[in-house]
Amino acid sequence: MRELKRWIMLPLALSFLVLAAGPSSAAKLQQQLAEESMIEQVLKRGVLKVGFSTFVPWAMTDKSGQYIGFEIDVARRLAQDMGVKVEFVPTKWSGIIPALLTGKFDIIIGGMSIKTDRNLKVNFTDPYYHTGMSMVAHQELAKGFSRIEDFNKPEVVIAVRIGTTAVAAAKKHMPNAQLRQFDEESQAVQELLNGRAHALVSEEPLPAFQALKNPDKLFLPVKEAFDTSPIGLAVRKGDVDTLNFLNNWIRMIQEEGWIQERKRYWFETQDWESLI
Repeated sequence: MRELKRWIMLPLALSFLVLAAGPSSAAKLQQQLAEESMIEQVLKRGVLKVGFSTFVPWAMTDKSGQYIGFEIDVARRLAQDMGVKVEFVPTKWSGIIPALLTGKFDIIIGGMSIKTDRNLKVNFTDPYYHTGMSMVAHQELAKGFSRIEDFNKPEVVIAVRIGTTAVAAAKKHMPNAQLRQFDEESQAVQELLNGRAHALVSEEPLPAFQALKNPDKLFLPVKEAFDTSPIGLAVRKGDVDTLNFLNNWIRMIQEEGWIQERKRYWFETQDWESLI
């Protein structure tokens, strides 16, 4: 009986000690997590490192060699509101999440769709805008094509950028077509212009811009976008303070209409085209 009492009292005593030390330990842990958050590290460093990949018109290089585009504006505004400088880290899209996880930059601001498989590796903020998938086609190779179903044939070649949501969209809507994947979107566009692909699948508004830019070679077979996706900022896991700050920042720029104004400029006009 005495032995039984001892084994009953031991866990109770340990629990009491844990509870007694709890508030102090919790405070230390909370302080440590706050100090290690991306936000605190960026403020101490004075520089926000942004990972991105070039997509027209999200991020591109102008005639003077400077980065411009919708996501570039978003990154600059975020750094400005934090009171720090911004450093852009161009990265291949196929390796952008591994680069974030290894600490090559602090955040991905690059038109990244919030997807389940990506969310298993990184944390996403609330969406700050939505985008849709679209298609531009070669006038001769895709002559008479007016529906997505027209491209769902084994002899049809679809150009896409590797690692993007365009790959999943093409496989979903045109499973019988051949997918030709490229590291850069410019390579996929060139493949289409050279007549080695029937169509290019990409996020809006690139297909529409390419059709306007090359009216003698390209056209939009499907007018409406498909597979609308929410777009979020991506950060490393385990950083609650950073997510809290970024989500509130997104609400602020949405409420003041800034994000809508920038989206309108880059996605609905061609006023910027002379810059590149």
